[in-house]
Amino acid sequence: MTRFFHVSDVHFGREDREAVDWFNAKVRDEKPAAVIMTGDLTMRARAKEFAAAAEWLESLAVPVTVEVGNHDLPYFNPFARMAMPYRRYKALERMIERPLDVQGVSIVPLKTTARFQFRTNWSKGHVSMHALQKSLALAEAVPAGDLVFVAAHHPLVEAGTRATSRTRGGQRALEALAQAGADAVLTGHVHDPFDIQHPVGDRAVRLIGAGTLSERTRDQPPSFNEITVEGATFSTRARFLGEPSVAL
Repeated sequence: MTRFFHVSDVHFGREDREAVDWFNAKVRDEKPAAVIMTGDLTMRARAKEFAAAAEWLESLAVPVTVEVGNHDLPYFNPFARMAMPYRRYKALERMIERPLDVQGVSIVPLKTTARFQFRTNWSKGHVSMHALQKSLALAEAVPAGDLVFVAAHHPLVEAGTRATSRTRGGQRALEALAQAGADAVLTGHVHDPFDIQHPVGDRAVRLIGAGTLSERTRDQPPSFNEITVEGATFSTRARFLGEPSVAL
């Protein structure tokens, strides 16, 4: 049996300190095989927010992979957003889009953010052909028999949550990743947890969303997901601050 913790949308600068400390204690006491962080580490991509995020991730002392979220791109500096959007990620560079292979499960990163979009709301998702091809190459190289978990920030298709992702290219990406063997797509962005079976052709892919550890909650309190893998099967529990966990 292998356990992962899937966490998202901590939003340093607007983090819920009690929730972050609670998560830290769970990692320390329960020692998951890895932590999968699906974006929005920061609130406004400020240097001090990235410094706090880097210190937090280093303190977990377990393998970590991190996806970039829309809040992790410079917000107040258009030049930096266009020319060097990930400069402040240098402290986290070794964790960004880091493929993980842990006891029969391969974590494949997929970038769903864009520094520019032809629409007014740039917070929504976008999967470029370049990003998709990069993820497909990683998925197709996974050892035979491994489960394939894709880690992205935005849900590729809507999952019935109050917040939306409206990810351009998401359906195309989901179909291609399913064909390449993806078993689940792990995401954040909407701040409420979910785990749904989504039919793709002749098979189903699990769409798993993590909640938030920030003050910016929506329908549910702060939470993270615990994903337990046993052989070729896996299950998800949403673990809520101050409340019993819930099987998704």
